[in-house]
Amino acid sequence: MSQSLAQPATKLLEQWGPNMCAAMSPTSTMSPMSHSEAAAWCAQLTHARSENFSVLSSLLPEKSHADFAAIYAFCRWADDLGDEAQSPQQALELLAWWRDELRQCYQGAAKHPIFIALKPVIARHELPENLFDQLIQAFEWDNRQTRWESLEELTRYCALSANPVGRLVLAVLGEPRDESLAQLSDCTCTALQLVNHWQDVKRDLLQRDRVYLPRDAWRDIPDFESRLLITARRGWAADLDFLPAYRGMLSALCDHTEKLFDQGHELLRSLSPTSRPVVGLFSDGGRGVLKHIRQWDFETCIRRPNMSRVEKLILISKAWMAAHRNRGAL
Repeated sequence: MSQSLAQPATKLLEQWGPNMCAAMSPTSTMSPMSHSEAAAWCAQLTHARSENFSVLSSLLPEKSHADFAAIYAFCRWADDLGDEAQSPQQALELLAWWRDELRQCYQGAAKHPIFIALKPVIARHELPENLFDQLIQAFEWDNRQTRWESLEELTRYCALSANPVGRLVLAVLGEPRDESLAQLSDCTCTALQLVNHWQDVKRDLLQRDRVYLPRDAWRDIPDFESRLLITARRGWAADLDFLPAYRGMLSALCDHTEKLFDQGHELLRSLSPTSRPVVGLFSDGGRGVLKHIRQWDFETCIRRPNMSRVEKLILISKAWMAAHRNRGAL
């Protein structure tokens, strides 16, 4: 099973898609998975699709593993339905189906394995439906729009695509439902999403024809998009003037992102010793990528900066030691 679950959700629709869910009517002979089966299904999907989940599992209390796996599985499938469909129209149709399954889950009629696993997680932690729905809205937005006019507009997109995840994480970790803490989490999550966009400029353009660099950051650079495309395709600058202009633009965007990380850092002081290493690892990883973007002189239109395996291991080791030290003190 785990080998098949490593595929994008769109490759699994024949078995686990709308037709399967529709067939599970009260009068049909088909019956949904049990909760234990669905939880195991989500755990396999999560380990098959997320190289970081095993790391997070070692930082999390064991009782939270299944909860995080169910939430990750929801996000992974929604992301795949939005990104891996054959056309934007098909993506929007699949995301509408996913929203309907979410709505039925909240009404007590979960049929898909992910929602069967998610249903008790929602009840246990009183997770609001709108946080899940906002993620679906973000993936719909991605299929309706591929260019962004301003940093303010892109930030509104991040409020849907990233911030709900941070709020779900805090809720499952048992942190207080405090709006001031949630807003600090939003700063970190928005920063993480922006770093991902700045890192993936070349890949987003060539693979999905998406440019997340906001127009108000590059509108003074003549013929920006055509020069960006030439540079990304051939792997070196379109002309002598393009890279200096690109570097200056991205440097300013990275400065803005760094300030968001700084604001979000205040959240760590308010978290429990158990939660702090988990949230801190996300933030440290994002800052690490931002550091590499700077070290590569902001040339993300040519290459994708990555943290080395050693750097990742150092961050993970620090977080792991902090987590286990905190557990020993409790």
